[in-house]
Amino acid sequence: MRFRVLGCAGSIAEGGHTTSFLVDDDIAIDAGTGLGTLSLDALAAIDHVFLSHSHVDHVGLLPMLVDSTLGRRREPIVVHAAQPTLEAVSAHVFNWKISPDFRDIDAQGHPAVRFSVLEPGRPVRLGGRTLTAIPVEHSVPTVAYRVDGGDGSLVVASDMTVSDAFWPAVNAVADLRYLLIETAFQDARLDLCRLSGHLCPSLLDRELRRLERPAEVCIVHMKASAAAQIRREIAALERGRAIRFLADGDVLTL
Repeated sequence: MRFRVLGCAGSIAEGGHTTSFLVDDDIAIDAGTGLGTLSLDALAAIDHVFLSHSHVDHVGLLPMLVDSTLGRRREPIVVHAAQPTLEAVSAHVFNWKISPDFRDIDAQGHPAVRFSVLEPGRPVRLGGRTLTAIPVEHSVPTVAYRVDGGDGSLVVASDMTVSDAFWPAVNAVADLRYLLIETAFQDARLDLCRLSGHLCPSLLDRELRRLERPAEVCIVHMKASAAAQIRREIAALERGRAIRFLADGDVLTL
């Protein structure tokens, strides 16, 4: 299984795109500006989109994905998300004011989009890959994803703050190879982390103490203005655990 980073930044700036990951060729996790780095053929190959939550840096290019590939699909794009996220997308994106409601648009004899409600903890199996939603704490209802397929598993928590229920689910993954976890702000903005539901290096350090697996930790979702300071602060916190800063274009293979 090939897990490609299309975008993993917490904000836009030259050289950085917001959250979107591609599993093999046909599954996207989140629909941030990273989706816009793909060719039309690559966009048309995406059949499933899994949303972590409803914030614009994670759903903003979903309507554009559908619009760009409307005439090239034999089946609807299936958008998988927890019920609160689908309700937010329905009310605030696919509402004919921000974007057409592509569920009502015919694309060669079928709706352009179909929603599928995720139940946390219940696996979704797609051609040898399995994705399972894990609830995390954030400022809106949010999930991380466990991705299984091939040789090992990974967990991606692109937006979260201190999350007690998250770690038992992570520690239950016997073959965990990668943990992708956000660190949005530097320690000086601990107040903003608490307000907005994010992590800073000191909070990350406390959370990683709860990780019981020897997985490689990969940092995502750094705000562009804070990235250099975050790197310095995380480097000072490393306690023998491998920590990697992901970048757009990186590929993890399982």
